Amino acid sequence: MAPSSNNQEQRQPEIGAAFDAVVVGAGFAGLYMLHRLRGLGFNARVYEAGGGVGGTWYWNRYPGARCDVESMQYSFSFSEDLDQQWDWSEKYAPQPEILSYANHVADRFGLRPHIAFDTRVISAGFDEAAKCWRIETDRGDQVSAKFCIMAVGCLSAANRPAFEGIEEFRGPIHHTGQWPHEGVDFTGLRAGVIGTGSSAIQSIPIIAQQASSLTVFQRTATYSVPAWNQKLTPEYRQTIKADYPALRAKARARPTGFYFPFNMQPALQATPEERERQYEEAWERGGLPFLGAFGDLLFEKAANDTIAEFARDKIRRLVQDPATAELLCPDNVFGCKRLCVDTGYFETYNLPHVKLVDVSKTPIERFTADGIEVDGVEYPLDIVVCATGFAAMTGSFDRIRITGRDGLTLSQKWQAGPRAYLGVASAGFPNLFMITGPGSPSVLASMIQAIEQHVDWMADCMAHLRDLGAATIEPKPQDEDDWVEHVNEVSKVSLRSTCSSWYVGANIAGRPRVFMPYIGGFPIYVQKCNEVMSNGFEGFAIEGADAGNQPPRVRLTERWRVPLDMDVISPAAIAARRVPVV
Repeated sequence: MAPSSNNQEQRQPEIGAAFDAVVVGAGFAGLYMLHRLRGLGFNARVYEAGGGVGGTWYWNRYPGARCDVESMQYSFSFSEDLDQQWDWSEKYAPQPEILSYANHVADRFGLRPHIAFDTRVISAGFDEAAKCWRIETDRGDQVSAKFCIMAVGCLSAANRPAFEGIEEFRGPIHHTGQWPHEGVDFTGLRAGVIGTGSSAIQSIPIIAQQASSLTVFQRTATYSVPAWNQKLTPEYRQTIKADYPALRAKARARPTGFYFPFNMQPALQATPEERERQYEEAWERGGLPFLGAFGDLLFEKAANDTIAEFARDKIRRLVQDPATAELLCPDNVFGCKRLCVDTGYFETYNLPHVKLVDVSKTPIERFTADGIEVDGVEYPLDIVVCATGFAAMTGSFDRIRITGRDGLTLSQKWQAGPRAYLGVASAGFPNLFMITGPGSPSVLASMIQAIEQHVDWMADCMAHLRDLGAATIEPKPQDEDDWVEHVNEVSKVSLRSTCSSWYVGANIAGRPRVFMPYIGGFPIYVQKCNEVMSNGFEGFAIEGADAGNQPPRVRLTERWRVPLDMDVISPAAIAARRVPVV
């Protein structure tokens, strides 16, 4: 793995430096944004809180961490040479390999010298007189930039519940999203895991192999589908690489931004025997494509009931103890929460030293010096893993004091829920861009494709403003309101909006319940972004140039002229096309 930085500990604070753009975060979003900015001749600085690039994949090093999108698609598409040169080893790439890929990208495109590592941005304020952003970091940097670009990630602010007595526990406590880089040895230890979301489902089977005992504290049971992960053969990789652009194009035309077999036949029109056969075939393929078994599963409750019962039946067959199996069977809508992908998760509960504790009705009461107490029973533990998720979508914004016009902070504006036009910018905060922000497909699409589309749109926008000699761009309040309303209206079409999930902020106490990602589908969203740009940045106010709102001279690259795959158009996509947004 490449070193994180050059003499970062010795780096002197930058005082008074002026940049065309400051980017916050050096994950995949920050890396590609920096690459595009440098290609356009912009002077840019990236500030990264971690000691290296990779974002999510820098911090999430817990046992078993890997991507749930097939690796041949979970990668940048902007460079055909990069596609051809990099070889993924497994169907679902593990965290170390994805981090190596991020480091390879940083080095191959000469990005590392422009990144300040181990540096957290603590404030960003818009200077109305100078028409620029003033940015401060915890390392003493005080710089200015015309553009401030938030590449902070959707799942990067770890949620650490304030359990009573947690400071009394004598053993180590680790969060899966902030895992020690040296790793954790569970050998011979009595381990406890709080949570049964994605990181827990990936890590529990591996922790169970090492620990002398494992106690899992579950508040909400989670649906999970086997990954059936495997090594990729050279022949398979070469088949994909022989026509990579075609695969990328097919992926962009799908609502999720990645390609997999999809059956649009309604489940309710199939016979029970046909449904069972289709579900079995999809289960044997495994992974997130399991949701593509039928076309109405996320839109018709009766249809969803059939796949939910199929999944629960699988759990009952995999888990030997009937009482434990029932605790592991979710009672909510299948796919309402993020569908998880696992390797041997449910089978782990058949091991004699693994215990499941239900904390749905009687929550964790307190930590003690020697364990965790639930309903008057103390469970002795030597080490605890908090797999308690993230303050999704907006959590990283909350950790930076972002101040726009008239002293308004972003946290004040978003107090009742995030408000952003197209998920890229928010009224009252000129020249502030948000990569995969709330109101964009983000977590409901393949993240790297969503990142690339946002970055390309923003880079073209910034180049256009430079061509015009414009000072600022920001959404018009009415257009932003219309977009937020559209996002909310479309979300109601899907069953995803019906349960308490991190999509609506339900995992964080006191958060407003707002469905944050855009569910209308990746290609429809891209078409909307293209229309806005082609119409002279419709819905945005551009100041400081006589030209006003006009189409850019440089058109969007052809790869973002995305057709909608009409063979897999969903009710949400139909609603997105029919609901007026301006």
